[in-house]
Amino acid sequence: MQAVLRPVSAEVGGALPNAIDPFALSLNENPFPPLPAVRSALIRSIDVANRYPEFLPERLRRVMAGHVGVRADQVVLGAGATGVITQALQALTSPGDTIVMASPTFDGYPILARMARLAPVTVPLDEHGHHDLDALADAAANARVVVVCRPHNPTGTLQSTAEIVNFLRRVPPATIVLLDEAYIEFAAAEHRIEALALIARFPNVLMVRTFSKAYGLAGLRIGYGLASAELTRTLWAHQQPFGIAITSLVAVVASYDAEDQLLQRIRQITAERRYLRMRLSAMGIYTTDSYANFVYLPSRGRLWRDEFAGSGLRIRFDADGGARISVGSRASTQAVLSAVGKTAAMTAS
Repeated sequence: MQAVLRPVSAEVGGALPNAIDPFALSLNENPFPPLPAVRSALIRSIDVANRYPEFLPERLRRVMAGHVGVRADQVVLGAGATGVITQALQALTSPGDTIVMASPTFDGYPILARMARLAPVTVPLDEHGHHDLDALADAAANARVVVVCRPHNPTGTLQSTAEIVNFLRRVPPATIVLLDEAYIEFAAAEHRIEALALIARFPNVLMVRTFSKAYGLAGLRIGYGLASAELTRTLWAHQQPFGIAITSLVAVVASYDAEDQLLQRIRQITAERRYLRMRLSAMGIYTTDSYANFVYLPSRGRLWRDEFAGSGLRIRFDADGGARISVGSRASTQAVLSAVGKTAAMTAS
């Protein structure tokens, strides 16, 4: 009996995630599909998918540099922020080197450290989810790499510019500082650090950014790093030939051209974040002071995984019981509040 073959297109189509899913709150994705102008640019790029992208992404490098306000030779590119970080660890470290990071931190750092065969040293956050920069600086004295996420993942907290500068003064010049700014677009302009001045003053800093979060292009894997020309020269030597998809250039240019619409979406997300935190606070639930597109619920004796069980919500949980909840639509917020409310009602009864 001959087997009935399912069409490949149907199988792949069923595997694609939904662009709008109010329950998808675990990966800090943008809850909106690509901006209309970006979508149009991507559709046009399909017609040249038979052609290779640039051997090395020089044009995209120049576009990003012009937008950020640095020289082109101070920009490196990767497959998302993790691609830039991976490239940096491969180019700048040797097996057995020490990497210092906060605990908890972005899940990718322990994984990438293990892949590079580095020795991780973790420094606990304080009780409000902030970096202990003094302890990080002490640990960095004998490390090859130290990581600072600003805003931090998973707590969303943000160290001031003055605190970061004081920290960098204490870090030895031979220690590479990964300043992870994956969520910086969600912070107000006064909280942002001017890249050109920082990397000129501290040539051991690599500022890592992405188009996966605020720009809503997680599926395209576009990340970039900003650093001194000396540091990027080393990283650029490890740039993978044909490694940046042909869609990246058109998506980035269209995103920059539609910046007003992008800022409107960012304002909508940050307003929803404030609303979610306010409603949770009214229910007696503490959240850290988030400057990103998520809120963080420390455990404080509660196992949030158990409390959200059965809600259908996909949320990121820490081993100690804490929960990181991406900010989505108002429907997402209502689903979170409903789940927490049911738990509170059961506890009260």
